[in-house]
Amino acid sequence: MKDDQNLEFVKRIKALADTGLVYAEDEYNKERYEELRKISLELLSHMSQKPLRVLSDFFMPEKDYPTVKVDVRGFVLNNVGEILMAKEKIDGKWTIPGGWADIGYTPSEVVVKEIEEETGLQCSVNRLLAVYDKRMHPHPPQPFYIYKLIFLCNVEKGDLRPGFDMDGAAFFNINELPELSKDRILESQVKQLYTMVKNNGVNVYFD
Repeated sequence: MKDDQNLEFVKRIKALADTGLVYAEDEYNKERYEELRKISLELLSHMSQKPLRVLSDFFMPEKDYPTVKVDVRGFVLNNVGEILMAKEKIDGKWTIPGGWADIGYTPSEVVVKEIEEETGLQCSVNRLLAVYDKRMHPHPPQPFYIYKLIFLCNVEKGDLRPGFDMDGAAFFNINELPELSKDRILESQVKQLYTMVKNNGVNVYFD
């Protein structure tokens, strides 16, 4: 069995343990689910190569039914068809702008905010292009289960200016893409999104 398949099984085990902790009514079952959760975190730490302490701090005990994390990103083309990208400080690689969905913001509000914070450009949202399940694409292994919402956006005003947590912001030709941050976006996804926009399709890709 492949490592990525094992990782997905461990994520599912953790989700079951978290659900059990939310709904368990007696101490015996709570203790068993807590042990199962601890084992799943240890396995996630080993398989994702992230310190157990970091995962334990990130995965606070669930108070409600555990759900998927949501990453929201904007796909922006300039007037010559080049793709807007931001350079991540954390790995020195490039991605289309975006980030985690913030509580209190709609998905479209999140993507507008993220684009401006990371690139300095103020944009409007045209439509939803894709909903990616990271498990279905060859991203690097990660302990979290994530959906990615990709919106087509249009530049309204502003000048390119990388945000405080970014190392750069620029437009790139589809045939001259920089080294991508594969945890955030894949070349296959960029090319798929680009083709969808250029073909003026109205369908939304999912999964």
